[in-house]
Amino acid sequence: MNSTLTRRCARMAAAGALSVALLAGGSAAVASAASPTPKPSPSGSKYASAAPGSLTIKASVTEAKVGDKVTFTGRSKGLAIGSKVVLQHKKGSKWTTLHADTTIKQGSSYSLDYKVNTKGKEELRVMDGKTVSPTVTVTVK
Repeated sequence: MNSTLTRRCARMAAAGALSVALLAGGSAAVASAASPTPKPSPSGSKYASAAPGSLTIKASVTEAKVGDKVTFTGRSKGLAIGSKVVLQHKKGSKWTTLHADTTIKQGSSYSLDYKVNTKGKEELRVMDGKTVSPTVTVTVK
């Protein structure tokens, strides 16, 4: 009889502790929903990433002739191996995706080639989802 009472008390104490923990966690969730954390403001471009990853970019040359192949290399941080990276160029005030892409390889690096076709200064960057690299400029003559 005494052991039954002890078990019953232990179960009630455990249920009470669990209830308190659930209520405390629930009120914390309600409090966090009521006061959302501020989002960081984007830096650089208005398309700057709020994603946890980052990309770098480097062009093999800073000057090229029309029709020359330029190789873009870089590294990623916080992005999955095998993620698709696309090359973009700035046309006016908009970024346009070019027909040049690759995947992030083991070691978090990438490399892609692009044949430049338009004379003038080309502002280029790479992008993976919402993660974008800084821009690099190639002057095409």
